[in-house]
Amino acid sequence: MTDGMLRPRDEAELCEMVAAAAVEGARLAICGGGSKALIGRPAPGARALDLRGFAGVVDYDPAELVLTVRAGAPLAEVQALVASQRQMLAFEPFDHGPLFGRPAGAATIGGVVAAGVAGSQRLALGGARDHLLGVRAVSGRGEVFVSGAKVVKNVTGYDLPKLIAGSWGRLAAMTELTLKVLPAPRVAETRILIGLDPAAAVAAMAAAIGSQAEVVAAAHLPGKAPVTAFRLQGFPASVAARCEALASRLATFGMLRDPGAEGAAIWSELQTLRPLPADQALWRINCPPHAGAGVAEALQRQGASWLMDWAGGLVWAAFDGDPGVVRQTARRADGHAQLVRGSPELRAQHPAFHPPEPGIAALEERVRRAFDPQGVFETGRF
Repeated sequence: MTDGMLRPRDEAELCEMVAAAAVEGARLAICGGGSKALIGRPAPGARALDLRGFAGVVDYDPAELVLTVRAGAPLAEVQALVASQRQMLAFEPFDHGPLFGRPAGAATIGGVVAAGVAGSQRLALGGARDHLLGVRAVSGRGEVFVSGAKVVKNVTGYDLPKLIAGSWGRLAAMTELTLKVLPAPRVAETRILIGLDPAAAVAAMAAAIGSQAEVVAAAHLPGKAPVTAFRLQGFPASVAARCEALASRLATFGMLRDPGAEGAAIWSELQTLRPLPADQALWRINCPPHAGAGVAEALQRQGASWLMDWAGGLVWAAFDGDPGVVRQTARRADGHAQLVRGSPELRAQHPAFHPPEPGIAALEERVRRAFDPQGVFETGRF
């Protein structure tokens, strides 16, 4: 290991490395494929702990809709495996590589769950934490712990998997995770409205989500001809009937159109963010869906480019202006802003996560110390 990176081959070796770091007062930065390595502050004092050695499938029972896989398994391989059984990871995880000008393919399943990554259909089908049934991990004490179970219905003990998902490797090093999978839809259709302003788009998306059309994704892409998109999926006859019902429900907003093959590109662009400038700082703003239009318009007045997903609950913004403006805009909307991409100087000066309220910060600190008393995984990155 001439590069200084730690590469444990099994749990016993991982436990030894973490325990040794706790004794030495060293810091370990958990990593997988590195697709999200440029999120957060640079942490030169931490030693990289590469978990890609924990790869492969442990157990997959398509009939029971349960998959157990090691954390270092490539996301693309996991998605291909479940797709071969006409199933899917319903939280629609994606690879962050293209957001940083890199090719997709490096992300690991453990990395996307640790970061809580979810795509457009999170709106209806939930996020990573909603599909994580169980985890096996090593704490900052260098001890293995297991939480959850390899069944869908399980209510025993504390629901630690919900806590681990989205923790960004600050609580424990996951080695194995069990996920609920769902049948893939027979067909998926996209319908669009053209020309709506942000406020009208949010109103249309709210109407669609509140209808009986069972819309699984709703997003808005501005431009010369703004597009408000809706995804419906399921059995062909059902989808066709629901598309007709949606058209009737949204008639006051305009004619609902079928974009044909271009529909799939809309959802792909919401993962790669190709319409946004790639050379500007990138912000991810979560807010109540009804506030999405106000957030987008406020940032646009400051010179930002943006996209809206999750029916207005997620705003992606490319903006090289004052970071304080982004955070204040999010705060006024009862939301929070994450700095996803930026120069090393920007990342060093501004934390990736929206600064929490003092009470929440104190609670988060106590939780982290319960898992990691010596701060082995406290690299300063966040």
